[in-house]
Amino acid sequence: MIMTMAPLVSTSMHVFFMWILLLSSGNIFSDCSRIFTIINDCDETIWPAITPGVNFGGGGYALRPKESKVHTAPVNWSGRIWGRTNCNFDSNGNGTCQTGRCGSSLQCTASGETPSTLAEFTLTTLEFYDVSLVDGFNLPMSVRPVNGKGNCSVAGCVGDLRKNCPSELSVKVGGKVVACRSACDVFNTDEYCCRGIYGNSATCKPTYYSKKFKDACPTSYSYAYDDPTSIFTCTAADYIITFCGAKNRTQCTYHNNKLHCSGSTMRFTENWTFSLIIALISLCLPMLL
Repeated sequence: MIMTMAPLVSTSMHVFFMWILLLSSGNIFSDCSRIFTIINDCDETIWPAITPGVNFGGGGYALRPKESKVHTAPVNWSGRIWGRTNCNFDSNGNGTCQTGRCGSSLQCTASGETPSTLAEFTLTTLEFYDVSLVDGFNLPMSVRPVNGKGNCSVAGCVGDLRKNCPSELSVKVGGKVVACRSACDVFNTDEYCCRGIYGNSATCKPTYYSKKFKDACPTSYSYAYDDPTSIFTCTAADYIITFCGAKNRTQCTYHNNKLHCSGSTMRFTENWTFSLIIALISLCLPMLL
């Protein structure tokens, strides 16, 4: 069967008018689920991993340099996001990664292997989020809430700890440091792991290694009881998760019928725009019918 141009034009116009309808539908987006924008600002392909990943591409996918993807999550979603590096998957989604892998699957259903930089979220009436180095570091990562109410500070580690990782914590491949392990992971003692008599905030204190992590990344968890300066709260926010992002990079998301950006240099990819349209249409279309 030969496809004529008419159906293509009709389909394009249908999507266009649906997009206009969504943009002009009042406060509909404020009633939708939270929007998560995941940005790869690294110079290499990474493989974001998300659990639970039903609303996040099944839990994992490849994201090329400077690409972004948009997802929606229910307002009661609680989960974690991290990045995997130097992965190799076959057409069936089976393979392995140098860091952050979750077994041999492209789409993760369980936590990733240490060491990996980890973003954690609990979306309730009051939303909690943080970036944790408790399990080590493999990629710079930040979490930026958009248009929320409350503290809503940027969490994360934009510096690259691999460059100054203590040799005893370094993970090397071919002589290159690809990740930085936690002291708990390396030495497995109660003091470093905050367990046993150190299993509470009164006795588990910063160590030489956690202080190095904290100095480099002051808005990340450096050890298990590093709550006061590491966990943030916000209300009714959308979230931008950026890998390898510089502080002054432009970061954008869609919120309350407006595109909100900050910084001055990053550009949207076609992939970002297309993903945003599909995500918003698939999420909010049932509300219009």
